[in-house]
This record gives sequence, structure tokens and C-alpha cells, in this order.
Amino acid sequence: MARAAPGVDSDIDPDAGWSLPAWTYADPEFFAAEMARVIRPSWQLVCHASDVAGAGDFHTLDYAGESVVVVRGRDGGLNAFINVCRHRGARLLDGPSGCAKRLVCPYHAWTYDLDGRLTGVPMRDSYAIDPAQHGLVPVELETWRGFVFVRLEGGGPSVAAMMAPYEAEIALYRFEDLRAFGRVTLRPRTVNWKNIGDNYSDGLHIAVAHPGLKRLMADGYGVEASPHVDKMWGPIVDKPSANPSERAYQHFLPQVPHLPPERQRLWTYFKLWPNVAFDIYPDQVDFMQWLPVSPTHTLIREIAYCLPDTDMPAGWKRAMTAARYCNWRINRQVNAEDTGLVQRVQDGMASASFTVGPLSEQEVALRNFCGKVRHAIPEARLHHAPAPGWSRRPHPVSGPASDGVS
Repeated sequence: MARAAPGVDSDIDPDAGWSLPAWTYADPEFFAAEMARVIRPSWQLVCHASDVAGAGDFHTLDYAGESVVVVRGRDGGLNAFINVCRHRGARLLDGPSGCAKRLVCPYHAWTYDLDGRLTGVPMRDSYAIDPAQHGLVPVELETWRGFVFVRLEGGGPSVAAMMAPYEAEIALYRFEDLRAFGRVTLRPRTVNWKNIGDNYSDGLHIAVAHPGLKRLMADGYGVEASPHVDKMWGPIVDKPSANPSERAYQHFLPQVPHLPPERQRLWTYFKLWPNVAFDIYPDQVDFMQWLPVSPTHTLIREIAYCLPDTDMPAGWKRAMTAARYCNWRINRQVNAEDTGLVQRVQDGMASASFTVGPLSEQEVALRNFCGKVRHAIPEARLHHAPAPGWSRRPHPVSGPASDGVS
């Protein structure tokens, strides 16, 4: 099942039936344009509010050539800043997370309060500065249902506006009450970031390349595209799987009190434009993000969250623990399969024989993504890479590809 939700305007894209050209998955100049026009203006997930619960608790996120820190202020609010001292540009905080009473630069001890104000400068009288004008550079922050997002440049819709079509079903999962279990993991991949996102939203490969998901969901997998979010879903069938981990998951997964009957055995996936995803299971919620590093290198960042198993009988807790372990085993295999698939595509795109590929009318999510990239970077309509320097020229491509390649 595949459908385009209201508001998706792929019908007016003259190239809607075609993928992005292969050169856009390896070209350094196109990559730089993506960083400027797609990644910097987009929301990126840093952590959950519960990960920074106390004053001074912080999480960092490095992407698009920047390091961002989210820190809990003394007033209980959350602040986000560029993780760079205003004196000589040294990075302030190291590591993915921690706690600091103040943000002290390890180079010259310039000191900032948790709200970003510059509060301490050694040899202050030797500087002709106004401390009020040299606080940390703020970054736009939004907390949506407990998850903390930042973006380097604004102008687009909020996370809440992006997710508005799905608020009713998201509310059932009590995102605000989630807590991390496990830790953030980072998985480097030698592929372009778009190949990972394309694979995530591709429903046609499930039956071919993921036998485990096929056993669990049979023919029930569906895909939908809304203007800023792709939704995928699949109900877990009652027929016991022949695979031990899958069969154990079907057996152990207990009834979840806060979910309605139709969601007790439903897996749902959401991909927020352009590179953030939530895998929503009855037993847990996994977050995944693919951060572009170079034209052919990407860092997958992920962590799992679940609701505290409070006020539940011991038998329920044991069953849920077993189900979560089986979930991990199932999806570890799916991830291994996907790793091979996206590498195959990245390698194949290096062939001079491949330019663009036709997209089925069922590939609604891929059509939507490609259309949004072409809107942001019109040169993505060209089936072959233009001459170097194209991104600095004043007259971008405004129509469909016309280089004679089909």
C-alpha cells in the first residue's frame, strides 16, 4: 500500500517519475550545496528532554561543520548554543554529554553561564569589549513531545507543524514520558546520506531483501508521504514465524495498557525531512539520524527509548524485557541487510552507465524526497554533473533536464 497524503505536490514536478541523478550522490559541489540549502535549514534531533534533566546537564551534536550544545539552564529551561568560545574559537565542551556548572573554555578560561552569558574573562581590563555582546551564539531550539531539536538556520516549518498530520497517533505513545535505555551509538557508512534516507523510505524492497520483516508483516507493509514526513507501517501477523527471534517476539510481547487494540502489534516508522527518523514499536521507540560527513561518508546516530516499567507486575516486566531483546535481534539483522543494500547502490552509482532511474507510482516517499531536493537545488534536474562552479552562478536551472538522457 502506498499513497501520497494531501499537500504533497509531486504532481507539478516535471521530473516526478525519476530519481535524483547518480552524480548528486558523490559530487563535492552538490554536497556543499546540500549542506547549505538542505541540512543547515533543517531540524536535527539532539536528545530527549529527560537526557538533560538537571541544571547543567548537556548534550552535544556535531554536524554540517558545527558543534551544537543543548544545556539545561538554572531556570529549568533548555538553551542551545554553538559550542565555540567567542575569544579564539576553541571548542568549549567535549564528548556527547555531561554536566557543567558553568561553560569554561579550556584554552583561556573564558567562562559562560548556562544561559550563554559571558561572565568571566581573565585580565578583563585588557580587552576593549562589552561582555554583553560576547555571549555564546544561540541556536534555534524546539522541544516537540519531549524530543529536543535544533536548526542552524530558520525559515521553514516547526517540527510540530511538520508532524501535525500524525499528532493523534503519536500522542498514544507518550513520547514525553520516554526514557533512554542503552546509549547513543554511531555507525559510519561509506555511502552518501541520501542513499540511507532513500532506503529507509523505500517500501518496495521489504519483500525482496528483508525476509524477516516479510515473515512478520506478510503483505501488510504500507508507505505514505506527507509534505514533510514519510510514514511507513506494518502489522505483526499472528502466524508464528519460523525464525526463533521473530517467533519469540510474537510470543513474549505483552499487551501495552496505553495502546488501543489496533496498535498492540503494529510497527510504525516516521521519517522527518530530510534525515531524522522514529521507529515506533509497542515495546519501544528507536531514534535514528543519518548525518552527512562527506559526499560518500555518513554517520548514523541512534538510540532507543522506552517507557518506565513502573506499576507493572513482575511477569509483565519479564515479558517486555524479552520482547525488547528480540526486537533488537530482529532489527540488528535488518540493519545488516540494509547496510549491504545501500553500499550496493552507492557502488553501482559510480558506473558511467547509470544516470537516473524510473520511480514507480508506488514509490511515493522517494518521489516526494526527490522533488524537495530538486526544489532546493534545481541543478538536481540535470542527469549529468554541470561544469564546476555551477553553485556560484547567478542563474540556476529552472526547468526539467534537457541533456538528452533518459
